[in-house]
Amino acid sequence: MLSSILRPVAALAALAGLAAYATIMLRGPQGLSALSEKRHEIRMLEEHNANLARDIAAKKERIERLKNDPSTQEVEVEKRLGRLHPKDTEFKMTGEHIAPASPKTSEAAATDEPKQAQP
Repeated sequence: MLSSILRPVAALAALAGLAAYATIMLRGPQGLSALSEKRHEIRMLEEHNANLARDIAAKKERIERLKNDPSTQEVEVEKRLGRLHPKDTEFKMTGEHIAPASPKTSEAAATDEPKQAQP
């Protein structure tokens, strides 16, 4: 008779222990919050990897253009070495800004005609 009572009590105690362990593990530092954080980190890393893959593809395409397209090669040489074609003209800006004459000063200059001396 004692064993008939102990068996269900032991089963309930085992289930309660398992439930407590599961609750502690799921709510603990390595539980569901950590799982959610890991998933977020994985999504961010996958996005970063996709961006890097696009950058790599764009650079490979540029390398192919530089290998096979003479006009692209020429533009790159001009940009890096600062060379011009023989018939090209180069304009250099000094950085000084000259303000255009304002309409007020140009009107005043037009009205300032030499005055004749009156006799």
